[in-house]
Amino acid sequence: MNDVLGVAGLVDTPGHEGDLAHLPPEFGGIGLGHETVLTDLRMPGLEGAEFIRLLAERVPSARVLVLTTYAGDNDVLPALTAGAIGYLLKDSPREEVFRAVRAAAVGETVLSPAVAAHVLNRVRTPAPADLSERERTVLDLVARGCTNKEAAAALFISETTVKTHLAHIYTKLGVSDRAAAVAAAYNRGLLPRQR
Repeated sequence: MNDVLGVAGLVDTPGHEGDLAHLPPEFGGIGLGHETVLTDLRMPGLEGAEFIRLLAERVPSARVLVLTTYAGDNDVLPALTAGAIGYLLKDSPREEVFRAVRAAAVGETVLSPAVAAHVLNRVRTPAPADLSERERTVLDLVARGCTNKEAAAALFISETTVKTHLAHIYTKLGVSDRAAAVAAAYNRGLLPRQR
């Protein structure tokens, strides 16, 4: 594959396929001009994202391009977070793979169109806020029109504690006031609709 792509990469050494615990001495040579690594995500003994993370630790100059059939959240996001500079699907045309390897070699980010659409959709869809049970209760009282003082009395906590819960809620929901917090909670299904 390296000859076809015209790029140096990490190839499995017999007896050590995908095993970074027993890396051959050649692994250290990647940083000496062999800086583009083309990898799949499924390898015996080591998951792709973990391989990418370990490679980034041991050879920070390495540019990792993933070429795989897997395009789900559990594959794409961990690989990119671990340090992959690009992510292509194996059904990509050869010319696209060649361009991607050349782009990765000079430090450009490369995503196949399907993966780019997936990542954009993930970024544009807000992750559900992880409100604690107490934060949900405080927010429910606020949604019902309670003041901080009334919410504190209902929950047998101080008004300052209610304010602290609200500050955490605002941060988690990405808002800056009570009305926006209530609206965001309804929009995300965090609070039941009132009738």
